Parts: sequence; structure tokens; C-alpha cells
Amino acid sequence: MSTTAQTSAKRRIEALLDDSSFVEIGGYVTARNTDFNMQKKETPADGVITGYGVIDGNLVYVYSQDVTVMNGSIGEMHAKKIANVYKMAMKVGAPVVGLVDCSGLRLQEATDALNGFGEVYMAQAMASGVIPQITAIFGVCGGGMAVASALSDFTFMEEKKAKLFVNSPNTLEGNYTEKNDTSSAKFAAHQSGIADLIGDEDTLIAKLRELVTILPANNEDDLSYAECGDDLNRVCAGLENGAKDAGYVLSSISDNGFFYEVKAGYEKNMVTGFIRLNGNTVGAVANRSEILGEDGEAAESFDSALTADGCEKAARFVSFCDSFHIPILSLTNVKGYAATVNEEKKLAKAVAKLTYAFASATVPKVSVVMGEAFGSAYLTMNSKSIGADIVYAWPEASIGMMDADAAARIMYADEIKAADNANTLIADKAAEYAKLQSSAEAAARRGYVDDIIEAQDTRKYVIGAYEMLFTKREDRPDKKHGCV
Repeated sequence: MSTTAQTSAKRRIEALLDDSSFVEIGGYVTARNTDFNMQKKETPADGVITGYGVIDGNLVYVYSQDVTVMNGSIGEMHAKKIANVYKMAMKVGAPVVGLVDCSGLRLQEATDALNGFGEVYMAQAMASGVIPQITAIFGVCGGGMAVASALSDFTFMEEKKAKLFVNSPNTLEGNYTEKNDTSSAKFAAHQSGIADLIGDEDTLIAKLRELVTILPANNEDDLSYAECGDDLNRVCAGLENGAKDAGYVLSSISDNGFFYEVKAGYEKNMVTGFIRLNGNTVGAVANRSEILGEDGEAAESFDSALTADGCEKAARFVSFCDSFHIPILSLTNVKGYAATVNEEKKLAKAVAKLTYAFASATVPKVSVVMGEAFGSAYLTMNSKSIGADIVYAWPEASIGMMDADAAARIMYADEIKAADNANTLIADKAAEYAKLQSSAEAAARRGYVDDIIEAQDTRKYVIGAYEMLFTKREDRPDKKHGCV
């Protein structure tokens, strides 16, 4: 290893990687700048330890910033070492994990540091969609380093010491840390949505290791399979009772209850995460209107509606899965769109992003309609019309333009107004509309649903669908990239 003492940067690498697997690269590199008496300062490894190792036998490249060397500031050689790690990872097709504790750019090196940092941005941009990028923040991650974190695929934050910001909280007009700490892990996880997971240092390291083992190594070689010790035909009795809590449903149908949720604290009405089906990693996107407590009762409740932030959260996740050939499963239970002035500002664009993400994805796509699926919000959630390969629906699911009762009131407004017993007429007409236009059977008769399945059999049907779709090949129009 480098000539530095045993630092937190070293300990984090040792905790992350399998025992004695780390090989350091560039341990003798130091700052080469001599301005401002820099030649008199010791900069072992120039403040960042870089190299490679394995996690459960999976090759990964890693860099870990050393806060004991000029506060972990990024100088020219520091940045070049990180960029070099990316270049090597791209050559062999392995993930990059960054362990961040950084005070920002090194002022003594000015434009040299800026140029080096720009090279890091370039390396990250080129690596996007080719190799997984994971950033874990254990200290300060401010300014340009915050952008680097957002360029990665997943961002973890230590819940007490980590700080993530472009502008420090106290520099924001009318704001200060005690009032609203916009740099905190809690803010990043629950309000800005940048952080995928927060926790103490040991938890983050454990979750980092777990994530690496379930992701493909790159966009060509998928090493994310595992042996399945669960019954492929396992019946999930009573699954319909948890239809409003997609997290419960996903855990229930996954191999041995495995569910790795990302951005769990952000826009909780939209669930994103990974499950295992027959040993294969599957990306899941689902609507949620309740979170069930340990007693089986609703601990939190949400509207069954698409929100702008929820759609953007899901769109990025779908794009990640498509980039790395991870099959996608959607669970649909949505009535429409969130209706507030704030939502209206960016809702259409956000819904368009999610629609585009599903439509442009060429990986195997399976959809299960668990409850209500109304209007164009339903179309956005991986419907048959925008490219779902297989669509299942539970028997009591409703699929159509809107709730049957609301449709009856609109279609028969004059008759209802003139009727002696309006409630009876509404009930009769709603039942007729539900049967003819908004039932799972009506959708299946028109080919919009491939099969109506019992909720308890969801696991075996979905596994069967992915087995059938394993060799799927699908082309899209030849173009440089989309513009949505």
C-alpha cells in the first residue's frame, strides 16, 4: 500500500474488499506543483488511494480519499489517479467504487486541479452505461465532487458525518444549517433524492458489497446470477392483501424474500429496487399507496397517483437496468396523476421521461396489474402499448379510462338527474361499465392483458415469463440517442 499511515481511507478499502485482495496502483504518486511552497508539504499518494480488488470474487476498482492529506482536497495528480482507475476499469469491464471524504478542489493548484477534475467528469461520462459506478460519501462531498457523485449510478451517504452539497447550506439566501441542513444525508435521501441509501459506516460497506454482487460487471458480461434455493412454483398465499404495499409484494415473490430497495426514503409512492427470480437479478418499479407495519396495518399512506419526482426516480432506474441488460418488472396500481400546482410545473415532462424510459428499453419487460390502472398514468407504467412483453393482471384489477363510478356519472348525467333513485341507477351503470370496459377480463379480451392470474401464483408466472424471454432480441430505430 501507499506510504501513508493506517487511515480511515485504508480501513474502508480493507472493509469493502475481500481479505488481502487489494492491489494498490499509484501509491508513490505525490503532488508535483511547487507554487505556494507546496514542495515543502507531504502529500502521500496525493490524498487518494487507488487500486483494485475483489468482492465475493467479483473484480472491482476502487478509490478512497484520504482526509489526512491536505483535507482530502483534489489536486492535479489526485484527479488523474481517479481518472486512471476509470480507464483501467473500462478496459476490463469492472465496476468502480468511490469512497469519498473531500474538502474540494486544491486552491494551490487552481487550473491544474480543475483540468484534472474535468478529466474525471469525462471518464465518468464515458463509463456511464458501460460499467456500474457507485459512490459512498463518508465525509464532505461539496461543489464539483457533488456533481461527480450525481454522475455515478448509486450514491450512499453516512448518516451523521457525510455532507453533500453544491452550495453550502449557510450560503443559501434565507437558509442556515440549523434551519434546513441541505447538505445532510437525510436531506439527500428524503428531499433531493440524490442518496440511494443512508446508514452508519458498517451498514454502508455491507450494502456496497451486496450491491456489487447483484449487479452485472459491465454492459456485456453478466455475472449477476446466483443459485436459487427457493421453490420456483412457490405459492404466495394472501398476496392480494398487500397489494397496496409494493415492497411487501416484491419481497414475497422474490427468491428467499430478497429485496434491495434504492431511494427508499424518496417519493415513497414509487418503489425502485432489485429482486431475485430464479437466481437472476431483476429491476422492479412499482406503485405504492401504503407501507405496512409489522402488525400488518398501514403505517404510512399515499395517493395512488404518479408524481413528477416519482416518475424521474423510476425513469433513471429503468434506464440503468436497460443499460446493463437487467430485466424489468413493473407492478401497477395507479389511478392517475397528482393534482397540485407544484406538481403541474414539471409533471408532464417527468411522466414523459418515464414513458420514454419504458418504451425505449429493450430488455425483457413484464408487467403485473395488481389493482387500479386508469388513464394515461396506466399507459406510462410499462403497459402493453408502450412495449411490455408480457402483461398479467390479478382477477380484481381494474383497467380503463377511469373509475367505473365516475365514468357512469359522466356518461349518464342526464338520466341520473332525472331518475327517482339516482344511487341505484349509478350503481347499475357503474357495474355495467366495469364489466364491459374496465375489468381485467375486458382488457384481456382486447389483448391488452396476456393472462389473468391469481395473486398467489404471481411468482411462478413471472419466473416463467422471464425464462421464455431470456433470449429476447429487439431493435430500435438507428439514432444517436433520444432527446426526452
